Amino acid sequence: MTQNEIHTIITQLENAPNLIVPLVHSVPNEKLKIRPKPGKWSAHEHACHLAEVHPLMVRRLDLMLNEENPKIISYQPDRDDDPDKLWNMDLDSALDRFISDRMKLVRRLKGLSEDDWKRTADHDEYNAYSIFIMMRHLAMHDMLHAYRIEEILLEK
Repeated sequence: MTQNEIHTIITQLENAPNLIVPLVHSVPNEKLKIRPKPGKWSAHEHACHLAEVHPLMVRRLDLMLNEENPKIISYQPDRDDDPDKLWNMDLDSALDRFISDRMKLVRRLKGLSEDDWKRTADHDEYNAYSIFIMMRHLAMHDMLHAYRIEEILLEK
């Protein structure tokens, strides 16, 4: 892990709302809640999910900064949440939360030391898990859901 890698992750996390929010707004209203296949999320659900993961990431960050190698339990929306939770959320409120929570997270990450980024946890699904890995994972997670939203937008 280098300072350049940390900077890249922070920049990606900071810029994600600038890509994702306009993308969501470009999906026609009549397509927002259409699920592409049974069991697959709509653009609305993908967007709301991005807001919903922030409290989880902040709790994990707090744990990892305040405890030595805490135990992290995986989160699986299909297993852990009501299947219609995201469907029933207000999209505009979720996007506002995504932007606000992301900016707070980015400010906090900019204040971490290099040693903080190396702090680890025992994750029940991964063989390695540090603040660096968690934030890199979050950045890639954003793009995964953005890609799914774009697939829905562009689908014939």
